This record gives sequence, structure tokens and C-alpha cells, in this order.
Amino acid sequence: MRGKLSDVLKDAEKSSGVEPSVCKYEEHFKNAKRGATENENSDYKTFNDLYYDLVTDFYEYGWGRSFHFAPRVPGESFKASLARHEHYMAHALGLRPGMVVADLGCGVGGPLREIARFSGAKIVGVNSNAYQLEHARRYTEEAELTHLAEYRHCDFLHVDAPDDSFDAVYAIEALCHAPDKLSIFGEVLRLLKPGAHFGSYEFSLTDRFSAQDPIHLKLKADIELGGGILELDDRQTIDSALRTVGFEVLRTQDLAVPTGPSIPWYQPLVGSGISLASFRSSRNGRLVTTNTLKVLEKLRIVPQGSVRVLNKLNLCAVALAEAGRLGIFTPMYFIHARKPK
Repeated sequence: MRGKLSDVLKDAEKSSGVEPSVCKYEEHFKNAKRGATENENSDYKTFNDLYYDLVTDFYEYGWGRSFHFAPRVPGESFKASLARHEHYMAHALGLRPGMVVADLGCGVGGPLREIARFSGAKIVGVNSNAYQLEHARRYTEEAELTHLAEYRHCDFLHVDAPDDSFDAVYAIEALCHAPDKLSIFGEVLRLLKPGAHFGSYEFSLTDRFSAQDPIHLKLKADIELGGGILELDDRQTIDSALRTVGFEVLRTQDLAVPTGPSIPWYQPLVGSGISLASFRSSRNGRLVTTNTLKVLEKLRIVPQGSVRVLNKLNLCAVALAEAGRLGIFTPMYFIHARKPK
């Protein structure tokens, strides 16, 4: 995690392009076709790269190196809940030593390293964003896990690997960045060996979402703009796409629905917490960060456009928390499927 706010976007070459990159991202988002297929939205990779070039440092500063949410129980720390959520995926897919597994949209590799360490399987991280992969490789070397982790710089819709390459494939809150579910699920099916398993935590609208409710529509739009997502899908679309491409669906479940005493997944976005990390991700922490960044930007300690980037993330955070409170959205619609033998 970045220790100082002035470390955010401090790279000189990258910093000079923050303001124009924000403008370019907003233009791409405005012009993108909602619900389009991969071929109809051929610039989706540029859109994703723009987004993650802008937000990765902020994610690490405010959230850590595992860019996802997690179900949480009373007395459990935020960091422990993330690790448990990652272990749950490894356990569900039966990951073990000797297996070669793909992590699609691996970010800076936080979950990948935890799952590799927990399971003993070799994990291949796939990511189209060079800036994130630079971080991922460095962190993996620091963790002394290079024997269990490698990274490939390629589009997760066109992975640089032959058919039937992997013993399992998983994704953690990443496939929402694909232009459509049929394309990405079809690529996963291609990559898996016959009989191998696929698991994913999906961003999904729930049955409570109403396309006739203007508040629901505004929250959806804010999550998409601030989250770098072209179109949020519902669970029916996700389930249908799995079956259409040929998967056997073994299990689906919204893990955000509590089965006992729990802390809502969106609590880190609204509660102040007691640690520096949890405070940074909270509403009050984001306010402090924004005000501090405004001063740093005026003093030219951080690049022009930094506040504009942070405002997009704050817009998303507020919308995520409210959509979670209303129960119209989940970041952890768990799908577990198998490629037929």
C-alpha cells in the first residue's frame, strides 16, 4: 500500500499525462456502445487501459493490493476477510500443488499471490494493463513467490495460450470489464482442459434492481462511470451466457446475502474503522484524501487531474455503498461451472 498521498501518480512520465488521460477516458465512456459485443466495441481494451492507468495508484493507496470486496463476519479484520474470500475460491475449485491455473484480470496480483501461497498451485495472471503488471511482478519477487506465479501481458478475451491449457480458471471482480459475457466466457471455455472448473465473483445487478426506478438507474450509471464498466449485467444474463457457450453450471450464489451475523460488504466504504487502511477507504477518509489532494495539486506536488480521477472513484464508492444498502447490486455473485469432458 502506498504510504504517502504524494506517492500517488508520482511517476514523472505518467504524471504529465493524467489530465489528458482523464479527458480521453470520459470521451471513450461517453461514446461506447452499451451492451455491445466485443466486435461492436473493439476499443474496449483502450478504455480499460485508460481506466487502470489512472486509478491503480489510488486503489493501492486506499484499498491495498487486493482490489475486491468480501463478506465479513463480526470480529474479522478487513484484510482477513479479503484473504478468506480468496481462499474460498481456491477451495471451491479444488486448487492444489501441480495444477496450472489462470487468474483473468489479475490486477497487481494481490489475490493471485494469496491463492498461490494457500493452494500451492501455479497461477498465471492475465492482464492487459502494463502498469499493473509492472507492480505485480515486483510484488511477487518481494514475496518470493516467482516459482508459483507468472504474468502474461495480453487481453483476457484473447489469452496467449493454446486451447485446453489450464486445470482451472478463476476471476475476482474482473470480468465486468469485458464488453460482453458471451465473449469472455467463450474464451474461458477454450482455455480450460475438458472437465476443468471455472469460478468467478461477478459484479451483478440483483432482482431488486428496477430499470423503471430513476434512483436505481443513476446508481448503476455512477458505478459504471466510476468503475470503468461499460455495462453492468444481471444474474440472468450471466447464467444464460455460461450455458450458451457450453458450460455446465454447478452452482451460483450471491455471497453478499448473509447466512448469519455479518458486516455488509460495503461497510469499508462508509465506516471510519480504526486502522489507517480502513479509514482511507471510508467516507471520511475519502474526504480527507480529496481535500489533501486539492492542496497537493495546487502546489504541483501531484499531477494536474489527480483530483478529477479521485472524484470519479468517490462517485463510484458512494454509488456502490448505496446500491449495496438497497440490495440492488452485488460484487460477489459467485459462479462455479465446469467444461464438459
